[in-house]
Amino acid sequence: MKISVLTLGCKVNKYESDALIFELKNRGFEVCDSLEEADAYIINTCAVTNEAERKSRQMIERARKFNANAKVFVLGCASQNRPAQFEGKNVSLLFGTAGKKQILDELEQTGTHLFELPTDYEDNLFSAQTLTRAYIKIQDGCNNFCTYCIIPYLRGRSRSRSIQSIENEVSLLPESVKEVVLVGIDVSDFQADGKKALGQLLHRLDKFGKRLRLSSMEDSLVDEEFLKQLSSTQNFCPHFHLSLQSGCDSVLKKMNRHYTTAQFERSVNLIRKHFPSAGITTDVIVGFPTETEEDFANTLKFVEKVKFSQLHIFPYSKRDGTAAAKLYQDLSGQVKSRRAKQMEELGKKLKTEFISQNKSGMVLIEEKIDDFCVGYTKNYIRCFVKGNFEVGEVVEVEILKPFKDGALCKLKA
Repeated sequence: MKISVLTLGCKVNKYESDALIFELKNRGFEVCDSLEEADAYIINTCAVTNEAERKSRQMIERARKFNANAKVFVLGCASQNRPAQFEGKNVSLLFGTAGKKQILDELEQTGTHLFELPTDYEDNLFSAQTLTRAYIKIQDGCNNFCTYCIIPYLRGRSRSRSIQSIENEVSLLPESVKEVVLVGIDVSDFQADGKKALGQLLHRLDKFGKRLRLSSMEDSLVDEEFLKQLSSTQNFCPHFHLSLQSGCDSVLKKMNRHYTTAQFERSVNLIRKHFPSAGITTDVIVGFPTETEEDFANTLKFVEKVKFSQLHIFPYSKRDGTAAAKLYQDLSGQVKSRRAKQMEELGKKLKTEFISQNKSGMVLIEEKIDDFCVGYTKNYIRCFVKGNFEVGEVVEVEILKPFKDGALCKLKA
């Protein structure tokens, strides 16, 4: 029996899907992670926006074009949020975000199984890694309850994996894996013994000799103690994805973000004190319902002042069930689209400036595209370099100029 595991959404979903693939292979199934002909499809859905849910439903129809008689199993955030949206689509089995591994024991069953969201970390998924970069899940859930976000209601409260369990998984990674990315719904809230412990975890993982990278984090984590821990972690990659969302204090308050722009700027300055060449990327939501033209102009000014290395821009998406959807009137799509384009132009300018400021870097080669070997520096510049390098090789390059979606480089003499 051939099963295709299809994933929408975040790196946490990707990790969980990879873990299901690993387990299915151990049970003797033929497994793939692409949209192709199969006997059954497991679709791991996303609900971060209305569009993500639409794509989750659409994936069922796309899969059935390859095999109209295939069984379809649906799980994840979209099915946790609104299981009824998958009714009438001939879905054999429906799970939510909890107990995902249990779907593998019920492939011959039908029905809907939405388990109570756990209060402890479900440490029963293990993902076999074969590429140069491994994503390791360390945390699940979120306690922030930003007014625009539905994820805490679908994933539950924040809970952390044990450091020993994480170490065990990293110790089993093959030699071909050169970089580990720690992922979670709110990595900043990783704890051990009831205390924040992300710096401690990185220290513990340093002994494995693999590059260590963090996924998205919150401003609240940034202080002298944490940054000193990172500075003494030899294999840490100085790339901080520090979520901003808005550069206007009144909008941040309406979003229920727990910082001001002044606090955020202090965090950025502190990072650059310890890591002068750090890549600092961010998320920006444009067109939040209360965002005026003046508020948006202030966000543009603040983003330019901070000089992020790259922006991820999201037009506000109304999510039923969130505080923002109940309290505020949505802005027009035209306004959101215009603001997104303005922010994108600024993002291109800042990315070009950041690349131009960097003269060299150590690049982990991850793929070959046309005549180039392509990979990332520690501070997250995508580099294109010509040469006969192997995937998984780390090479020192001279950064010449912005190129495509990264930088043109040559091997450093």
